[in-house]
Amino acid sequence: MPLFGTDGVRGLANGLLTAELALHLAQATAVVLGQGRSAEARIAEGRRLSAVVARDPRVSGEFLSAAVSAGLASSGVDVFDAGVIPTPATAFLIADTDADFGVMVSASHNPAPDNGIKIFARGGTKLPDIVEERIERALEGERLQPTGAGVGRIRRFADAEDRYVVHLLGSLPHRLDGIHVVLDCAHGAAAGVSPETFRDAGATVTVIGAEPDGLNINDGVGSTHLDVLAEAVLRLGADVGIAHDGDADRCLAVDAQGTIVDGDQIMAILAVAMKERGALAHDTLVATVMSNLGLHRAMAEHGIQVKQTGVGDRYVLEAMNEGGYSLGGEQSGHVIMSDFATTGDGLLTGLHIVAEMARQKKTMAELAAIMTVYPQVLVNVRGVDRDGVGDAVVQEAVAAATAELGDSGRVLLRASGTEPLVRVMVEAASEDVARAHADRLAGVVRERLSL
Repeated sequence: MPLFGTDGVRGLANGLLTAELALHLAQATAVVLGQGRSAEARIAEGRRLSAVVARDPRVSGEFLSAAVSAGLASSGVDVFDAGVIPTPATAFLIADTDADFGVMVSASHNPAPDNGIKIFARGGTKLPDIVEERIERALEGERLQPTGAGVGRIRRFADAEDRYVVHLLGSLPHRLDGIHVVLDCAHGAAAGVSPETFRDAGATVTVIGAEPDGLNINDGVGSTHLDVLAEAVLRLGADVGIAHDGDADRCLAVDAQGTIVDGDQIMAILAVAMKERGALAHDTLVATVMSNLGLHRAMAEHGIQVKQTGVGDRYVLEAMNEGGYSLGGEQSGHVIMSDFATTGDGLLTGLHIVAEMARQKKTMAELAAIMTVYPQVLVNVRGVDRDGVGDAVVQEAVAAATAELGDSGRVLLRASGTEPLVRVMVEAASEDVARAHADRLAGVVRERLSL
């Protein structure tokens, strides 16, 4: 199995992901990313390569980030240790300091025992698959082993948070004065920086999930447990709730009535607002095939095209870079605003949707009503040949369901990239109709593709 997954190297800390692996991975990264014109130019000028290293607050991040820093410094790379900061802050700081690359130690929304290593290229961008493959191969090759003055230094990045906060505040089209926001920081990387930023932007802030102890990250709080945030918003009579995940690259919201506002609705709000300001490049939004039919209809009503990609933020980002688009994301709340970030940024997203509340003088419910969310039923059919989705009988069943739904629904069959299963997703005007079609199609898939 390849070491790199869809979002870096991830696994059980001290299980798959050991200090030894982290050190060797850092050394291999120095070998591979230490090549190229910019790196060679620095070396020719007598300057060492540099990297930003950061982590989320899970306890294993302490020894894993130390191992990463040791691996880089032993390879002649100067390390700027930014401590506990969000993943998007790490990406921003790589670009802001003109570092050659960077490493974020985090397992995002996963539970505390897991951890991960995400590597960013120069400019704070995610690595393409081919570069990850080269790093993986370099694990078996020779390492850089400078001595004396050639070894790297490890320095504390003292103003990392301040630089990031100033950047976020400078992106806002409107202050947040007069809005009471409940922030759920998932006991994660946003706990230190998100409350400060929202307050500096003018909001009245109540904070939950902001007491990380290394073991409680994502535990019953954050974007994967929105019921806690909804209860707090209702109890406090707040205007809106904003939820981050463990590394704060996602944002979901809750309106004043406790109703969830998902990533599709957030993208709809931002897309229309950006178009009005002339900031939506090519009047196009990039979204995955899993985004709700309601998003497509809402965008069409506002003269905005939707470009679809495969599932995963890396595919969204690839399409955005290729087409020069300024907004894209996923239903899960991973939203990319490329004018201000190279990756999904939950703080940036949250600030901008609350700014729209203040600018338009509307509630979150009123803003979210820009799109109608169609009932969406997803059935995972397990124990089947995922490569057989092109089976003629299966495709006939899909075509029949699509024809029956007409303009009032949508069908999507998708093979899992990692498991022997096929995902059947149906959207329709009512949940009962969507469920009936999804169950019927799942039965055909099970009958035709069972292993």
